[in-house]
Amino acid sequence: MIGLRREDLMRALPYARRYARALTGAQSIGDSLVAESLREIMAPATAVEDARLALYEHVTRRYNGMATAAGQASGLSSQQRQLLLLTALEEVRVEDAAPIVSMSVDIAAEQLERARERLREAAATDVLIIEDEPIIAMDIEELVEGCGHRVVGVAATEGEALAIARRERPGLILADINLGAGGDGTSAVARILQHHQAPVIFVTAYPERLLTGETVEPAFVITKPFEPVTLAIATYQAVTGGVRLG
Repeated sequence: MIGLRREDLMRALPYARRYARALTGAQSIGDSLVAESLREIMAPATAVEDARLALYEHVTRRYNGMATAAGQASGLSSQQRQLLLLTALEEVRVEDAAPIVSMSVDIAAEQLERARERLREAAATDVLIIEDEPIIAMDIEELVEGCGHRVVGVAATEGEALAIARRERPGLILADINLGAGGDGTSAVARILQHHQAPVIFVTAYPERLLTGETVEPAFVITKPFEPVTLAIATYQAVTGGVRLG
């Protein structure tokens, strides 16, 4: 085994979970793909130079072997989704993402550009933003609207989030984890989901803390600070639910 240390693998796991969950649209399915991929990588005589890229590659291959065609009618192929998630969400260079999706670098770059163009055509939805910092909330609101969605409310506390969700019934919730004196974003979302089901994207500066695989955790996580394209891809995946596995 080349260059594979246990600590490298442990550091890579949270990000592999984030990729797999966003790809499949579900924590349980995504984490299962990561666990199976981990067993493959740790098998005797397996040569691995980069634990993170190796996990992405194994997850992608397993996913492609199980994915149905459902969901592609929304405008993006599975490979385009994978390229977007790898390059924007996981910040992998297109040169490294291309072999993961079994493409040449030139074709991957072309497909990536086409995929970004199609993001603007994605189905829009009503979005509830849960964020206690006013300036950050304004920035996120602008980004969300730039993705073609409509912001139906901005909540700084758990109570405000619950009230807006009951009144507006949003199609997507974008929530910060730490609301300061206003409570906890995960708690706010849990209370909302008791009476209203909607996809949720969590925003945090420390994604590895939310991606342990030990408890019920979010399927969609993006890292602060984030680029507009990252938010666009995450909202697209959350709203369309990813390409389900058969």
